[in-house]
Amino acid sequence: MRVRFDSRLKLKFCVSQVTTDARLLAYRELDEALGLTEQGAEVLTDSRQGRNKQHGLVPLLRQSIYSRLAGYEDVNDAERLCVDPAMRYVVGGRASQPEKQAASTSEVGRFETETLSTKRNLTALMNLSGQWIDQVHRRQPLKQLILDMDSSVSETYGRQQGAAYNGHFECVCYHPLFLFNQFGDLERAMLRRGNNASAKFWRRVLLPVIERYRHWDIPMFFRGDAAFAIPALYRLLEKEGYRYAIRLKSNAVLEREIEHLLTRPVGRPSLKPKVFYHSFQYQAKSWQRARRVVAKIEWHQGELFPRVGFIVTNVNKQSKNVVKFYNGRGTAEQWIKEGKNAVKWTKLSCRTFKDNQARLQLFALAYNLGNFLRRLALPKLVRHWSLTTLRERLIKIGAKITRHSK
Repeated sequence: MRVRFDSRLKLKFCVSQVTTDARLLAYRELDEALGLTEQGAEVLTDSRQGRNKQHGLVPLLRQSIYSRLAGYEDVNDAERLCVDPAMRYVVGGRASQPEKQAASTSEVGRFETETLSTKRNLTALMNLSGQWIDQVHRRQPLKQLILDMDSSVSETYGRQQGAAYNGHFECVCYHPLFLFNQFGDLERAMLRRGNNASAKFWRRVLLPVIERYRHWDIPMFFRGDAAFAIPALYRLLEKEGYRYAIRLKSNAVLEREIEHLLTRPVGRPSLKPKVFYHSFQYQAKSWQRARRVVAKIEWHQGELFPRVGFIVTNVNKQSKNVVKFYNGRGTAEQWIKEGKNAVKWTKLSCRTFKDNQARLQLFALAYNLGNFLRRLALPKLVRHWSLTTLRERLIKIGAKITRHSK
């Protein structure tokens, strides 16, 4: 085809195996080296029969994960992706054979909403992220562990099972709970009903992770916001040997401990905030014993009252360093944003709650695979790239796929 605006140009359309997601092969290479998706064969149960078993469980699991990693969060995208050469080869199995295709939209849909949403497979999926992370730790042993727990919002539409209005987020939503390590790996995720409190079911998320790391002889830490200021959580962490820093909500008793710092400093206010720290022992009525609390008081120019924060902790550091350590949990919020923007893990559009639970676990696996490549395989110069940037600059590369006989 020739174009009129420049007669020197001539376009040729030839039949060839062209893909727009060529660098998915790099993720598949890492997957193969660590033995990640193949673990699905060991933990997932296949209840399909007859022609529904044209594609194995592991190839279907790969198709669901790699589609999300490449930015195709809807099952409908399988209609085009099933013939994409890059997708066919990363999926493997029957899809990689000549003249064959990956799973169709209906096959992927049945896999995600019928096969994966059984109680046994849901449990296996929730555990799979941790098993993947264990594989990485076998290659790169840990020197210390830092766990950050936080909740987030996933807006819902229509009459989705489990959706409810959440006053904090001011919308009808789901309210998932996440647990990350210091590398940004998602240790465990759980979908919850929209009106669940921020710390609801914290044991179901935290206890399996504690169990996995129990044999590691390394320093272990936990950070959480005021929603996780729960005496039972303190006792568990102390029993398991974890150091923790958890924010406390202010109350009259705590403020009396720092009242000598709540008076504006004498003199002209400085341009930079004046910051004071104070450490003291405190025992709430629901606590069985006193614990250390660190207070941070900030005076900002132009503000009538100081900004005050309290942290309950058993970390053996100076007050300033305890606050600095606690502030590191802000990175967990950034990782949640990455999950929302890069792999679209808030796109939970199924009607039933269990189907959306399965979808969230698939998004979690896609996120972890992307994060593994970023921190294990990329040069230090670009290791700071977001998963969205990685997808646009690494995955979205056009290429012609050539297959040789060997």
